[in-house]
Amino acid sequence: MAERGQGRGRGKGRGKRTSGHYQPPSEPRPPASGRPGPSAGPSAGPLASPPAGPPAGPPAGPPAGPPAGSPAGPPAGPSAGPSAGPSAGPSAGPSAGPSAGPSAGPSVGSPTGSSTGPPSIGRATQRGVGARREDVPGYSQGSSESAQEGEAGAQLGRGAMRGKRVIAQEIITRPPTLQNKKGTSGETVLMQANYFTLLSTTDWCLYQYRVDFAPEEDRTAVRKGLLKPHKNQLDSYIFDGTVLYSRRRMPDMEFWSNRQSDDTDIKITIRLVGDMKRGDPHYIQFFNIIMRKCLVALKLELVGRDYFDEKNKMEVPNYRLELWPGYLTSIRQHESNILMCSEVIHKVMRQQTLLDILRECYHKHKDQYRPFFTERVAGLVILTDYNNHTYRITDVDYNESPNSTFKLKTGEIVSFKKYYKDKYNIVIRNDHQPMLVTKSKSRDRNATQAEMVYLVPELCRATGLTEEMRENFTLMKDLADYTRVNPEARIKRLITFNERLRSEPEILKELSDWNLKLDNKLVNVPARILPSEKILLASGRRPVSTGNFADWTRELHDKPLFIVTQLREWILLCPQQSRRSLQEFLQYLMQSAHGMGCRIDRPKIVDVPDDRTGTYSNILEKLLSKSCPELVFCIVPNNRTERYSAIKKKCILDRPTASQVLVHRTLQNRNLRTIATKIAIQINCKLGGAPWNIDLMSKNLMVIGFDVCHDPVDKTNDFGAMVASLDANLSRFFSVVNPHAGGEELSASFATNVENALLAYREKNKVLPSYIVIYRDGVGEGQIPQVYEQELSRIQAKLNTIYGEASLAVKMAFVIVTKRINTRVFYKKANPPPGTVVDDVITSPLKYDFFIISQSVRRGTVTPCSYNVIADSTEWKPDHMQRLTYKLCHMYYNWSGTVRVPAPCQYAHKLAYLVAQYLRSSPERKMKDLLYFL
Repeated sequence: MAERGQGRGRGKGRGKRTSGHYQPPSEPRPPASGRPGPSAGPSAGPLASPPAGPPAGPPAGPPAGPPAGSPAGPPAGPSAGPSAGPSAGPSAGPSAGPSAGPSAGPSVGSPTGSSTGPPSIGRATQRGVGARREDVPGYSQGSSESAQEGEAGAQLGRGAMRGKRVIAQEIITRPPTLQNKKGTSGETVLMQANYFTLLSTTDWCLYQYRVDFAPEEDRTAVRKGLLKPHKNQLDSYIFDGTVLYSRRRMPDMEFWSNRQSDDTDIKITIRLVGDMKRGDPHYIQFFNIIMRKCLVALKLELVGRDYFDEKNKMEVPNYRLELWPGYLTSIRQHESNILMCSEVIHKVMRQQTLLDILRECYHKHKDQYRPFFTERVAGLVILTDYNNHTYRITDVDYNESPNSTFKLKTGEIVSFKKYYKDKYNIVIRNDHQPMLVTKSKSRDRNATQAEMVYLVPELCRATGLTEEMRENFTLMKDLADYTRVNPEARIKRLITFNERLRSEPEILKELSDWNLKLDNKLVNVPARILPSEKILLASGRRPVSTGNFADWTRELHDKPLFIVTQLREWILLCPQQSRRSLQEFLQYLMQSAHGMGCRIDRPKIVDVPDDRTGTYSNILEKLLSKSCPELVFCIVPNNRTERYSAIKKKCILDRPTASQVLVHRTLQNRNLRTIATKIAIQINCKLGGAPWNIDLMSKNLMVIGFDVCHDPVDKTNDFGAMVASLDANLSRFFSVVNPHAGGEELSASFATNVENALLAYREKNKVLPSYIVIYRDGVGEGQIPQVYEQELSRIQAKLNTIYGEASLAVKMAFVIVTKRINTRVFYKKANPPPGTVVDDVITSPLKYDFFIISQSVRRGTVTPCSYNVIADSTEWKPDHMQRLTYKLCHMYYNWSGTVRVPAPCQYAHKLAYLVAQYLRSSPERKMKDLLYFL
């Protein structure tokens, strides 16, 4: 479509979690305000060679060697306090002023939110950004927190207990009255999923022991090393760094080991704290710890939270990138058996260090490099090769350098440079680079004090892809050759992984010791393929088939739409370079609209003399202050975020008017006629029309979608968007956006917005909806208890009040939508067709859940969408809920095909993304019943 595409990263699960994985911090801490050692002195700039004495002024020449790598795009947000001074010497005072640039905008592309993009790029990069503790600079000696990850088994999954931190077990959301959650419609077939059955499992009592070290040792790897010499006295055991599991009941014990790094004798105390029997909610998490230990035995490297095979990495030399293949495993109790989900993942690693980026900024901006470098790296996830840990950079400290000093726990004062030489045998070659700062929150999610960690740019590698890289078609195509693994190749890699687990002697012994046996084949899954839906166009017209690929784009040409509008008065802003191609585009646009039953008259064309943001903003203000056009259409030279944001702010916040933005290069596209057709459909929707409809089975139905998107500049400010249908055809919608303070995923205004939507529905239809179905996206599984307490209970209270006054029964369903899952389903070694439903074997016995594959993916492996019905008073059969959900995937008007989630949910994401990325303020209520955000 003409508008910008959907967002890529959405920051799932940033709210308070009661289950799942969490990583406490670990690397060099910045010195405290009362640090005993002074800084190494003023710096000559980031690129100078080490001088004989204190440097004075900027470096005399360019650095040795050319800049490394292509420049990165704007960061996900500003630094907490970027430097304001342009000089190459030390800063005179604290940082002042915000980051200079906006967040990187999304690329132009398909607006479907499809799973057809690279499915695993950067996944681990985005997730595993917690730092871990070490004996490092600035680390306080009195701290009692322990590392939670480092070697195999260093993290527990959902439902686990780690030390004194108890994680809530998986809650039961399946209604007690639901006897059978299986649907009946469609063709029944047998498929496969990326799960292996555990044929035998530990069934004896397991004993849990707390392991303490004195003096305290916080590094998980060192803790394991200190305990290992005493393994003969402990029999078979699993130790995750804090809790030791054994099948034998042992008395409390004490051991002594020597920590070789500082020749300190460490006292190890082991004491019994509890036991677990088969059926205990924490029992299965023990299997996950064992499996992670097995991944270490396969010589896989732990990076972030997941394990990767560095030896089989693939290089993309033209872009200085590496692609590390890896595996993700998760063992859980499913409907009838304990299954292990196994998934193939990838991690994009850049060979470019942050010192390379610093040099690029210096070459380009000279003495003004500081704010630009801060902007480039703030929000960036990096990897430190010396420990394979990942961190998210929050700021740059130009007052510090590798020669700055700090106090060790022993009391010794050392420099960062000496610390890395002594600890890792790494020689830092550039003494004048500033230090990177990352903030890691403490284990207590309610804590407001963040711990700070200092990192050396020279030792940090950038991970993931920049927006500039994502917009590079050739690069993404090259990466897709590796990451978009087709089903047959994925099955082969999973079977190979399984064979490695079952052939490694060390792993076989480990599994045998705990009576674990893994099946050698993928699990078979009964599934159903729902019949193709019929798309309804204008009244009296024959319904259109969605076909085998759930795509009806070709059927829309020259066919009247369901509800049409007329566009008579509109303004088109056109830069000089677009004039030559404009007439052809307008001709196609008006012809396409006429063929679909719409009418688009010729616009008033306004020339734009230059591409500056202020020019567009001033022209719009001048025009909209004197007239009220039905639509403003802006052609822009490129994808510059600042300009796009200014246009949308002017047309949504200041002068509410429907708007459309088109990038100039789209006018050069050889498929201009097709593009014009899609833009005509978009314009029709923004003016209140509807291109198609579908038989939704239930009459007088309101469907609500809710999603959250994060402000890339202010990480504590999120926006939650709610979109609710207002008519039986799902052609008109009520929309509202509210900010979420503190980076919360949960909404305090959800219930109030539902109430306002119901009042708008009643005003339009003179009756309240008989059924309400809410699709809630944007929360993790660990947040379901908070969704119950803070959202669902308040919504139910509002509904009881509103419907009680009308003496009506409330019939409402609340469905959690999860797109980022590891489950994959295969049909005859290929992707299942659209409409595939799975509601058995790999679902949970504790939930009313099901999977739906709604899209056709021709390259790579399709990802199902998971639905968890946590409340339901509709009295519908499961088949009705599944069919309605699939039907709603056909109703997203920005794409003439199915999307991954029900349309109201996709609309909510589109709206939340627009506001969080570009508006950063709640839109004008005047446009609340129009799809102005498409």
